[in-house]
Amino acid sequence: MARILIVEDSPDLAFGLRNNLEIEGHDVEVAADGQRGLERARASAPDLIILDLMIPIIDGYRVLRQLREDGIPTPVLILSARNEEADKVRGFRLGADDYVTKPFGLLELIARVDRLLERAAATAATVPQAHELRFDDLTIDVDGQQVYRDGRLVKLRPREYELLMALVRRAGQVISRDELLREVWEYPVNVATRTVDAHIVELRRQIERDPADPRHIITVPKAGYRFDA
Repeated sequence: MARILIVEDSPDLAFGLRNNLEIEGHDVEVAADGQRGLERARASAPDLIILDLMIPIIDGYRVLRQLREDGIPTPVLILSARNEEADKVRGFRLGADDYVTKPFGLLELIARVDRLLERAAATAATVPQAHELRFDDLTIDVDGQQVYRDGRLVKLRPREYELLMALVRRAGQVISRDELLREVWEYPVNVATRTVDAHIVELRRQIERDPADPRHIITVPKAGYRFDA
């Protein structure tokens, strides 16, 4: 059983989601506005958040941004009527784990919820055994999920950390953009590839001495990216 927080201002939709997720065996809480949703996410530490974007007081984008700035890594599934590519890319850049547009199929939504919960559990179970990984000027505290460069803390967002670890786990190997989309975002490959590229640019800015001439995250033309130790 997982703890799921639904942040949705439509009473009928929230009731339907809650009812069906409880039938699946989950413990579900509902918040009707962004402020309340943010408060409950901080206080109750849910296993998954289902977040509408167009909600009162604080919109969903701002809720998501604040969660990630607070260092809260809880998987977030955006559920929204906004279906433009730009809306989806913005959501992913802010740290969303999945994006479902309204109207949606209930069985598909439940399958996506299950997938996100399974991925979170698998990630926790497959964290490398080494407590600390060192690569030249970089140190990764695996237990604390913290990254240091020359001993100074690098404040990565959860998605950036996941992307870094996906590259680190296959150090020396070329990983395509499509593979990174599947592994880090678990999203179909028809999502714009600039989602990956934008995160790579930001990750380089954070961890490389010279982002224009990276030491660790290498672009392999027409193939993808490679992490060099």
